[in-house]
Amino acid sequence: MSDKQKIIYTDTDEAPRLATYSLLPIIKLFTEAAGVSVEMRDISLAGRIISAFPEKLDQNQRIEDELAALGDLTHDPSANIIKLPNISASNPQIHAAIKELQIKGYDLPDYPEEPANADEEEVKRRYDRVKGSAVNPVLREGNSDRRAAKAVKDYAKKFPHSMGAWSKTSRSKVSHMDHGDFYGSEQSCISDKKDELRIVLRSESGEEVLNSGILVDEREIVDAAVMSKEALCAFLDDQVNSTELTYDHGWIRELRQP
Repeated sequence: MSDKQKIIYTDTDEAPRLATYSLLPIIKLFTEAAGVSVEMRDISLAGRIISAFPEKLDQNQRIEDELAALGDLTHDPSANIIKLPNISASNPQIHAAIKELQIKGYDLPDYPEEPANADEEEVKRRYDRVKGSAVNPVLREGNSDRRAAKAVKDYAKKFPHSMGAWSKTSRSKVSHMDHGDFYGSEQSCISDKKDELRIVLRSESGEEVLNSGILVDEREIVDAAVMSKEALCAFLDDQVNSTELTYDHGWIRELRQP
């Protein structure tokens, strides 16, 4: 294989990040065997905020404008977008992200809701570039499997691809967790009043507040789910032990670390 073959995996926020922790190790396991490299590019909300103000940050704090680089790559005919990340940011999310970064030592300006001068207008302009669905219009400039040309769709309809007969000797296997995962634990409720919520981890050693100050409005839908590390490790052990795989499952051992 050519050493130029690679996959660029985007580092994002929220739900896509949860998928990254579970899916990326599996992707790397297969790509390493095939001689394909995997690169990470940070297009998270925090990453895009940091990249917008390089002159205010130390050299080790700066992040390149990875979204712009990926936007340029979409115009390369050899590039193929497999799955478009759906990234967006609202005003409250912008304010919260800026505050968190400032606490961590990033010398970023506050978001000026009503700019009072030209400097503040420039600050607001930079922040506004990362608000809304800023990622999608950039990455959809080029190729995408979800936006196949009409001629391609018509050809596929005329000559549908057949999966063929499924051999009983196939070693492929599809499994899923039966308990302890996000699907099994997800709960939703409607807040009966304006409130302030916390995320609390309860264990044998006591309680630990993971997050606080989460504001919700009356009638707002609140949704939460949790993944059990113990259940996940048990599931992975069961799957590995039930197959004849000979790969080094180092990423599973790493997952078990406290």
